[in-house]
Amino acid sequence: MTTNLTKHARVDVADALRGFAVLAIILLHAIEHFNFYTFPEPEGRSPWLLFADKAVWDGLFFAFGGKAYAIFALLFGFSFFIQHDNQRMRGNDFRARFCWRLLLLFIIGCFNAAFFTGEILVLYSLVGIVLVLTCRLSDRTLLILAGVCMLQPVCIYNIIRALVQPGFEPTSFDWMAHWNETNTAHHTASFLEMLKVNVWHGQLFSLGWAWDHGRFFQTAGLFMTGMLIGRRGLFGKQHLALWGRVLAVALVCFFPLYGISNMLSGYVTNPVVLAQLKIVIPSLSNLAFMAVLVSGVIFGFYCSRRVGAALALLIPYGKLSMTNYVTQGIIGSAIFYHWGLQLEMGSLASVLLGVAIFLVQYAFCRFWVGRHGHGPLEYIWKRATWI
Repeated sequence: MTTNLTKHARVDVADALRGFAVLAIILLHAIEHFNFYTFPEPEGRSPWLLFADKAVWDGLFFAFGGKAYAIFALLFGFSFFIQHDNQRMRGNDFRARFCWRLLLLFIIGCFNAAFFTGEILVLYSLVGIVLVLTCRLSDRTLLILAGVCMLQPVCIYNIIRALVQPGFEPTSFDWMAHWNETNTAHHTASFLEMLKVNVWHGQLFSLGWAWDHGRFFQTAGLFMTGMLIGRRGLFGKQHLALWGRVLAVALVCFFPLYGISNMLSGYVTNPVVLAQLKIVIPSLSNLAFMAVLVSGVIFGFYCSRRVGAALALLIPYGKLSMTNYVTQGIIGSAIFYHWGLQLEMGSLASVLLGVAIFLVQYAFCRFWVGRHGHGPLEYIWKRATWI
């Protein structure tokens, strides 16, 4: 007797979302100069150009800061479900293999970190173990755990301790010392010295910053939510009504949360409570706006022929999301850092440079996807996974 093996087909809207997220990430990294915060002096520059720089900076961070990364994390959990369920339908247990896959991701992330300290793949490789631990839980349990993670339980604990115990100080990692080492290397070090400093001090800075800003728990919550989306097949067109409700709730939540996050300093006097609330409230605000973006892309993809066609153009870019994410860090480092061109430019010029990087990468993606089933790094990661 033969067994009919099936697997999940690629979900186009997920690839479009990936492409959208990586494009947004590149634009943000470009105006930050890939964590190289050196900008032209304002003296002698046109007031209109200064206004444009501020508008670009504020506008991009309002639209994508903390949201593009969240979409990327959501889709990481979704991809895990697809891989895990494909193996389940073949009678295989994917969990041990995924642990090996996470180790490979850690290595890729360290390579990326050697050029750009703001990368997130190392964080994903560490937090990704939560998918292995929770993939057999019920949908209800998974939803509860994801919600708890997104509410930042460590911050809530610290707030309660600070309210009942005067003088309480949360345990904190001194990541600023590692940032100073990294920043100095970016401004003065040779290429090889920069790689060395980035891999050690840069990653300690990046992970310490991520912990102090609630990214560990938020990422875990997004991973589980993405896995749940995959289980329920929620990226399908038949679930548009659900995404309509998501959009409505997210809009209702976002504006009060965003307003409160900007008012905290004027009303909260306890410094510990204030610091923790400045993590919890903006985190929830960003999640709400991320839901607006995701539901908006889904509606545009399925409900508008023109918008859907435009978003479909991002599918090749999304299919090579890891390749694009890693190479943009290498390119950015070569453009802005001491070992490279050391270009100084304002936010307007920087975002145009980010668009140029995207266009070059996009042209490569269109060429590559027409000839290969996976991107270069995606192919290496997949083949190494099944060694």
